[in-house]
Amino acid sequence: KVAQEMRRVCRPGGRIVILNHFKSQNPILSRFDTAISPLTVHIGFKTDLDLNACLTQAEVAARGAQVMPFDLEQTTHLFQPLDNGGLQTVRAKDLSNREQIALIQTHLQEEAEKFRQGDFSDPAKIHGQGMPGLAALRAGAGHIEVQYATLPDGAQIRYTTADPALIMAIHHWFMVQ
Repeated sequence: KVAQEMRRVCRPGGRIVILNHFKSQNPILSRFDTAISPLTVHIGFKTDLDLNACLTQAEVAARGAQVMPFDLEQTTHLFQPLDNGGLQTVRAKDLSNREQIALIQTHLQEEAEKFRQGDFSDPAKIHGQGMPGLAALRAGAGHIEVQYATLPDGAQIRYTTADPALIMAIHHWFMVQ
């Protein structure tokens, strides 16, 4: 979206130049990058931007777009840990976008049914098989209540369990999403 806006306001024949600085891999320079970053944000950039984290985030977004049928740019995702499990909510940013809302509702309803069966393959496709909490959730799926609910602007899945180890697994699973 930012690039689209830059293109829109750039005069015809104008050039857009983007400069960036990533945190150094050198331990001494890395500490320096971190130390001056609070100052450089005031002039429009960060010196401690982690290249590997940015690349990982881009890869996760690309895999997510292959698994989820709705537009990730047009939706918000909230993973809220609760004392007895967690609440996953996906909402369309535009309440009038009935197509995105329908896609969210259908997808989350299908995912809830898979999760009840211990099938967490879609999150694994996005975040990898070693995703925190995933093995415990698969093994303990029979002890987790999975409730799907529609919302006016999307849908949610509530995960409830009395097992402390599974609550912790849900929380770990939520932290990486």
